[in-house]
Formats: sequence, structure tokens, C-alpha cells
Amino acid sequence: MDFALTPEQAQIRETFARFVDAEVVPRAAALDAAHAYPRELVERLGALGFYGMRYPEGDGGLGLDLATFCLALAEIARGSMSLAACAAMQALMGTKFLHLLGGAELRERLFRPALAGRRIGAICMTEPDAGSDLDGIATTARKVDGGYVLDGRKTWVTAAPVADFFTVFARAGAERRLTIFLVERGTAGLHVGRAIEKMGVWALPTSELALDGCFVPDSHRLSREEGDGEAHLRRTLAEIRVVTGAMALGVARAALDEAARYAGERRQFGKPIARFQAIQLKLADMATDYEAALHLVRYAAWCHGAGLPHHAQAAMAKLFATEAAARICDQAARVLASYGYAMEYPVQRYLRDVRFTLIGGGTSEILKLVIAKEVTS
Repeated sequence: MDFALTPEQAQIRETFARFVDAEVVPRAAALDAAHAYPRELVERLGALGFYGMRYPEGDGGLGLDLATFCLALAEIARGSMSLAACAAMQALMGTKFLHLLGGAELRERLFRPALAGRRIGAICMTEPDAGSDLDGIATTARKVDGGYVLDGRKTWVTAAPVADFFTVFARAGAERRLTIFLVERGTAGLHVGRAIEKMGVWALPTSELALDGCFVPDSHRLSREEGDGEAHLRRTLAEIRVVTGAMALGVARAALDEAARYAGERRQFGKPIARFQAIQLKLADMATDYEAALHLVRYAAWCHGAGLPHHAQAAMAKLFATEAAARICDQAARVLASYGYAMEYPVQRYLRDVRFTLIGGGTSEILKLVIAKEVTS
């Protein structure tokens, strides 16, 4: 296994690093403060080809692997976790099932514009009584002439206020098994509910969603057969976890860089605090955590690209990378001391935003159960 970047990967990472340094970092604090979806930057990422990186060239994508995608995403997260979360949702869960299962008309009308960032996709799985427990999903899809009628409540729907289409998981058929539907904005009975105020990732709006007698035509049932939704979702979980690990790497890198920069400039007792052993020990722990997380995420992405078993590796990568990133952001705040608590410095944003990665793709507790099952099977 060779972790050296190919010339193409190095070029892509450099392209996104330059974009982030020039366009994202200077605006990250303002994006955060505005609590508004960063549509301009979302479209700029579309122009760079980000949303199509993992999709085939014949469908308007670039045909690249997960490892390359993660390199670009980590750079975006280094600049702004909010933008990275918007971008990851659009590139993965917002468009994945439309591309995989949608008909030609839907793909031409919605998927291709989504790759350019001109149409926004969202996914609706979580419900008030169903998070990690997929069996708890209660939204129903009742078959009628020409389509289905959906009824239910969804919550934690990211990008809901700005989304043009929603991928909805609901129970259909006599056995009430999970089935995937696509619901377009403006459909009668679809209502975006109250906004959920979050601790961080403020530029990615998150809301509740109601489906009240919402009719969708047969062409909008993405599932090839009723009840195949859970199988499709579980095949995607490993990608979600590796991608979440990559976002954690980005914010961890930003926090480590800021702590090292500050330690080199801040003077106490006549010398930079970077020369005090207590600060050096913190920076050493942070750097080691980052390096270990980097290798776990790259290894899981490499296994995915090589077609090797990788569910346990993805869970390990997500578990370690997100927990390590949380530790790194906390230690960065400690290095900055009172300035780590000040809104004028970015560390407080990193500390808030990193917790987003601890939740998406499965909590640390769920991931440990996944890993333990793989170890004991």
C-alpha cells in the first residue's frame, strides 16, 4: 500500500487549497456570523467540479476515487466546516440515490444541475423517534393510482430551507419496508418546518420537515422495488464515515495551525510561549493525533477504492479522526487561553464546529459497536 499522492491527487489538493486560502478563509467568520447558506461559494465549488468528483464522466462527473475526494474535502473543511458540510451533503447524500436509482428525466433535470451547484439536494432519514435506529422510521408511503402518498415527520434535515429536492426514506408495501422516494420542492403537502438552532456549522441551515398527504408519482420512487432502501443505505454508510473523517481532518488541521502560529507569536516572560515545555507537549500531542487520524482516513479510503472489505476500517477512521479532532480543537483553545474563548479568534469556531463530525455517520458509541461486531464475527 502506497500513501504517496499521485500527481493528479497532488494537483487537485493544491487547487482546492489555493481556493480555500483565497476565497474561503477570509470569509469564514462572516459566513458563520451570517447564519446563511453560502450559495455563491457552493456554486463556485460546482464550477471546480467538486460535486462530480466521485461520479462517472459519462454522467457529468470526473470519475475520481474516494481518496481524492477526501483530499479536496479536507481542504474545504480547513477553511470552513459550514461550507464543507454543505459541499459534502450535496456531493454525497444529497445526490447519491438520485444518481444511482433515478430515471433519465430526473437525472437530466435535477442531477446534472446539482453537479454544478445550481440545484440543491437534501436527504430525509432522521425522525423525532428515529436516529441511529432505522427500525424506528415511521414515515409511510401508501400506494395509490399513479404513485404514492407520503405522510410523516422528519427532523435534522440539512439544507432543507434551500433544497430543490429531497430524498425521503419511508415505509411502503404490506411489509412496511424502507423505500426511497424523491420529493421536489413545491410538491403539495411538503412543508419545511422550524429551523433548528445549532451550536456550530451555522451556515448550513437545518430544519424539520413535514409530509402531509404528499403525492409523488411512480417515476419519483427511486427504489427499484419496495423495501430496498435499507440495503442501499447500508452500502453507503462506509463512504459517509470516511467522508466525515475527512472533514474532521480539515478542522483539526486548522486548529493545529492556529495554535502553532499563536504559540510562536505570543510572548510571556520574555519569550514566545512555544518555547515553554507545557505548550510544546500540547502541540506534540495534537500533531500526533492529527497524523494518526490522517493515516486511518487515507487507509479506509484506499480500501474502498481497492474494493477491499472496509466497513470496520471506515468506522475506525471516523471514530478516531472525529474524536482526535475534538481533542485537537480543545487543546488549541487551551494554547490560546483567554483568546481561545474570544469570538475574534477562529479557534472558538473550530471548537463548536468539530462536534458536527461526532454525530454525522454514527456516534462514537454506535461506531464502537460496529467495530466490536467486526472483531468478534
